[in-house]
Amino acid sequence: MSLAPAAAVPRATSNPMPSAVALFCVLWSFAFIAGKIGVTYCPPLILLTARFLLAGVLILAISAFRRDAGALSGSLSWRDVIVFAILGVANNALYLGLGYTGLKSVSAGLGGLIVSANPVFTAALAALFLGEQLTFRKVAGLTLGIVGVAMIVWHRMSVGTDSVDGILFTLASLASIVLGTVLFKLLAPQGSLWIGNGVQNIAAGLALLPFAAAFADVDDIVPNARLLGAFAFLVLGGSILAYVLWFRLLKAYGATAASAYHFLMPPLGMLFAWLVLGEHVALRDLSGIVPVALGIYLVTRPAVSNRSKS
Repeated sequence: MSLAPAAAVPRATSNPMPSAVALFCVLWSFAFIAGKIGVTYCPPLILLTARFLLAGVLILAISAFRRDAGALSGSLSWRDVIVFAILGVANNALYLGLGYTGLKSVSAGLGGLIVSANPVFTAALAALFLGEQLTFRKVAGLTLGIVGVAMIVWHRMSVGTDSVDGILFTLASLASIVLGTVLFKLLAPQGSLWIGNGVQNIAAGLALLPFAAAFADVDDIVPNARLLGAFAFLVLGGSILAYVLWFRLLKAYGATAASAYHFLMPPLGMLFAWLVLGEHVALRDLSGIVPVALGIYLVTRPAVSNRSKS
């Protein structure tokens, strides 16, 4: 029996606090509902361009107010700035540009369902390019997550009227977030995630600006309180807070385990879609929550250390 003092026992400080994980899941899943409201009253490209540019300006302005604007040249090298800009195109411009275009013709619940397949493809690519081990436990957890999501998707598709074009746009959106997730771990930018998120938003806004100018019409905007509220949430809760939490999860858990939290988005997204948008939710949809929750537990549970047996 070990007589080492309690202070000598290592503590699991790498795992994010449960409250931070819960907040990320709520913000990320509710963003689909806010996005659906937003694209109802504003062209997707205009909405996203304004969202990204405003979020980027706010982040950098807050940094300047806190007198750490020098982080752009100090804690972020030029390589880091370029990497965060690339991530902004993948994680923001492509992912949400394609996803919001899809939201014009698919329900918020189905959009969240498709994107929740992120962990499946991320796990495979992380094993190929990042050297992350696909243990039997992780494979079992990911399989359960797929089963749970598939149960919900099958039922929603059997009773829904979602557009095929919208589904294809959402699938392309899924490919973009998978690419951005793997790139973040592969390129491993250093320095302030806060400043990096500002760079990402500015890069995404600038990337979408010419497309918004060419393919969207400001006359299609219908100003109202719902649009204003959705836009405010997307800027503050989605582009700023949720992305900071997301990158902290990636650093703490790894690409495969962090992405597994996307399996929580279908039930949460359907719940919010029902509460806010009145989208239909059947008991058969909710039956997929059980395998989803068990799959997340298996993927994210830390391995048992052999040292604890000594």
